[in-house]
Amino acid sequence: MDAQRAALDVEARNVAAAEAAGPNGTYQRSIPRFVVSDDGGAPTVRFVGTRNERGVNVDILTEMIAVMNASRAYESDASLFDVGKTLAEKTIDMGRLS
Repeated sequence: MDAQRAALDVEARNVAAAEAAGPNGTYQRSIPRFVVSDDGGAPTVRFVGTRNERGVNVDILTEMIAVMNASRAYESDASLFDVGKTLAEKTIDMGRLS
């Protein structure tokens, strides 16, 4: 979830830069970078920063689609976390009834 939130922040900055540059302008577009590590357990994804693309003409529509994708991924992670929490609560309740 932290990685998706970081990606969402980067994409939101890109939207602001695209709006400021206007339809014919260029700006330094940031691309989020991630590292996947597997330390013997479950793999984890970490946000490690951004890399920049200079002079790339990307319209606001492309940036908004990237924001929507990052937002949906974050919401999906949050929903999955909520399901796990509910499952744990139900399991505890079943233990109390026994």
